[in-house]
Amino acid sequence: MWTINRGLRTIAGIFILSSLILTELHSKYWLLFSAFVGLNLLQSGFTNWCGMMKILRRFGLGEGELESQAARE
Repeated sequence: MWTINRGLRTIAGIFILSSLILTELHSKYWLLFSAFVGLNLLQSGFTNWCGMMKILRRFGLGEGELESQAARE
């Protein structure tokens, strides 16, 4: 079953790998996209807020057991 947490990690991985491929094929400036993704992951760790998680909820991904426990605390 896909959870929000699993979807978020998958999307972040796809974005980072895509950015690295585009850097190799087109321009070094695609590394800025990797930095953007990394900074968003970092701020999410500090603030416990992530815009992508809101999008994934709208697509119907549910909270896993661990996410549900963390939301209650």
